[in-house]
Amino acid sequence: MTDYIVPGILFLTSALALRKKENAYSILLEGSAEGLKLLASILPALIFLLTAVYMLRASGAMELLSGFLAPAFSFLGIPPETAMLVLVRPISGSAALAVGAELMAQYGVDSLIGRTAAVMLGSTETTFYTISVYFGAAGIQKTRYTIPAALFADFVGFFMASLTVRLLFP
Repeated sequence: MTDYIVPGILFLTSALALRKKENAYSILLEGSAEGLKLLASILPALIFLLTAVYMLRASGAMELLSGFLAPAFSFLGIPPETAMLVLVRPISGSAALAVGAELMAQYGVDSLIGRTAAVMLGSTETTFYTISVYFGAAGIQKTRYTIPAALFADFVGFFMASLTVRLLFP
């Protein structure tokens, strides 16, 4: 089914353009040019974020910070083993998925840690990635209160994920 969706959309778009007597090819080229301009505007931020995540993981800084924050996480009821996930999720979705997969492989998918990691992945956002892409696309340079509010929402998501798993699976 999915193999036919893109050709179907292209066929439908071409048929509608023919019906309206518009040049579908030139419209497609204009849209592609706009897409490339958008890519050029957000690409530096994406490269920076991916490089920063890789450097932090490769240097061991994330593990060091995870160990430092583990007592605070325990106090809040968040499993300390998920500290790395909490730190990397706002920056990179792919790195967070890798950390979540590692946690589930190590502790099991039905463990408290595995379930907590799964709920955390589903209830939080890659804040910096999202802000850089959407704000970059809109040309917004000053984020003002966006980053603190989004990071607070992520923290609430992490905390509530841990609480939810503890309440649903005692």
